[in-house]
Amino acid sequence: MDRLSVRVVVLGHVQGVWYRKHARETAVALGLVGRVRNMPNGSVEAEVEGAEERIQDFLAWCRIGPTRARVDRVITESIPTRGYTSFEIDR
Repeated sequence: MDRLSVRVVVLGHVQGVWYRKHARETAVALGLVGRVRNMPNGSVEAEVEGAEERIQDFLAWCRIGPTRARVDRVITESIPTRGYTSFEIDR
């Protein structure tokens, strides 16, 4: 099975609502690896690696986010695989 890598930028009210924590929990439950972080412009950025079907499941979750979030837009792009071995929250 090929491993894909995707960069995801989530725009809206996504900081201060536990978005990164829930994104990590979702990614780990799906067997994905990568990282997630808050960006200075108020967005959340993630890099996710794994099976295409699982990445699509993660992207579906990103469009909704946790209960207190308001997701306005999700931007994705394919990126080179970085070889992550876990899923971490960048602080």
